[in-house]
Amino acid sequence: MRSQVTNHQLGLWALVKRSRPINLITGPIIYSVIVPLLVLDAFVSLYQFVCFPIYKVKPFRRSDYIVFDRQALKYLDWISKFHCTYCAYAVGLVGFVAAVIGATEAYFCPIKHHSKKSHLVPRSYPYLAYEQAEDFDFDLRLNGMREAMMKQRNL
Repeated sequence: MRSQVTNHQLGLWALVKRSRPINLITGPIIYSVIVPLLVLDAFVSLYQFVCFPIYKVKPFRRSDYIVFDRQALKYLDWISKFHCTYCAYAVGLVGFVAAVIGATEAYFCPIKHHSKKSHLVPRSYPYLAYEQAEDFDFDLRLNGMREAMMKQRNL
């Protein structure tokens, strides 16, 4: 009896073949953003390290914002874990930067904005629970969520 191949055992070519062509085309553009993200990270971290002690502002820990926890999920293949690492870094970094900038604004100019618009980006898309059943099919669920997301945007 032959055992079924798990997502962890799929090779790069098999993962490429099952990917949507548009994702393969736009992937290099998405991943090129790593360069400005790293530069932003370096500058904001340096700024906080140098300036916050002078202002006597409590610094923020990057590790409170940048969380790499999806690598432990058994239902993700290795390429999905790679993508998750990138997104966790990018989203976490933006949260870290927003916190540092917010503290800077509070230090220098703690005046509320006249506009009632929130500076926070609302999460209007559904997210999966971290833990799933043993037989969970991530790809099937992901495709369904993408379709629902497209329908929601086309209302």
